[in-house]
Amino acid sequence: MKICIIGTGYVGLVAGTCFAETGNDVICVDNDKNKIEKLSKGIIPIYEPNLEELIKTNVSKNRLSFTDNINSAIKDASICFVTVGTPQGDDGQADLKYIKQVAADIAKAIKKYTIIVVKSTVPVGSAEVIEKIIKKETNVEFDIVSNPEFLKQGSAIEDFLKPDRIIIGSNSKKATEIIKDLYSPFVRTGNPIITMDIKSAEMTKYAANTFLAVKISFANEIANICEKTGADIEMVRKGISSDKRIGSQFLFAGLGYGGSCFPKDIKALIKTSQDNNYESKLLKAADEINKNQKTLFIEKILKEFNYDLKNKTFAIWGLAFKPKTNDLREAPSLYIINTLLDKGAKIKAYDPKAMEKAKEYFNNKIEFSKTSYDALKNCDALILITEWNEFRHPDFNKIKKLLKTPIIFDGRNQYSEQILKKEGFKYVSVGKNNDC
Repeated sequence: MKICIIGTGYVGLVAGTCFAETGNDVICVDNDKNKIEKLSKGIIPIYEPNLEELIKTNVSKNRLSFTDNINSAIKDASICFVTVGTPQGDDGQADLKYIKQVAADIAKAIKKYTIIVVKSTVPVGSAEVIEKIIKKETNVEFDIVSNPEFLKQGSAIEDFLKPDRIIIGSNSKKATEIIKDLYSPFVRTGNPIITMDIKSAEMTKYAANTFLAVKISFANEIANICEKTGADIEMVRKGISSDKRIGSQFLFAGLGYGGSCFPKDIKALIKTSQDNNYESKLLKAADEINKNQKTLFIEKILKEFNYDLKNKTFAIWGLAFKPKTNDLREAPSLYIINTLLDKGAKIKAYDPKAMEKAKEYFNNKIEFSKTSYDALKNCDALILITEWNEFRHPDFNKIKKLLKTPIIFDGRNQYSEQILKKEGFKYVSVGKNNDC
């Protein structure tokens, strides 16, 4: 099939590359000429395991290409995937300005029957908005399909090639069958393709993301209660996650969720609820708990240093919002570092993949280190923010020698209290007594 991917962000690049991997002729289009030039040369703007290798392979086999000419990309395609961003508006709702622009571009370019597949996360009813824009400009036959993505950064290629499920929201039997056929190579092991109406598909994306966000906030709320009562959140987590009805995923207490999806999507669904005369108290609470989690962690640092951080230097391990990505969007590190800077502290930071983006964000406000151990030299404490694998089993004796004071603030409950107590550290984590 000839496929056009409109938008070369995270979702667009992964989707386009994976469709090319199954033999389709894919062209990815973006209005950022500099980005397109870099992609054509094999320079990938995001870090995602295995993505760069797959892009280079499919480009070399002429199955994948990049352009800034949206008209030619659309008119030659039988399927157009819309993967442009839907940034959060001032009112919390997703801003559809890029979606509307793409709809207008499609209307001007299509010359034959085209299936327009919306993979961008959009509020319920957005497909109707797109349809109206296109119908004003053309009489060419088209169908709209809602096909939300459920990719996890750090494992996006695996998620796309071996999905838990495929959601197809469509009011057209013809379009549904074509998209089912397109996805058939990815579900050969029997994972379901679930078809439904468009509005339900649009809601499914928000429902899935906000459920996971609520689950994370629940874990953090229980962690905060554990601290007050003397219980251990890690023991509690193991106790409840063994229940098959609950499961083990997204129950790890820490600094809250970040990234481009959960914070934005939960606010968008809150706004959708309000627009339809319903107050979602649960979603509001989850959002508030997530904000508070970083504040509570900062309070622990302030308390340890008697609320005076002037002339204090902190080593930060981890800047990305999660491991295996260089994405800083809504990363807890940004709030924590900015707050420490405002309190008069100095920062030395290290991250395996997100340093270049962090340099653009912080400019010269903080110092970046070549290695994790370099970041520790003459610091008053280590603050672990992102749980990269290389931070899991460090040399604690070396850490102790490099730090001015043996203190670790663990925002991800990654280390053992018993081991650190034996090594002579002051250890502060989340959801525990922290008496050592």
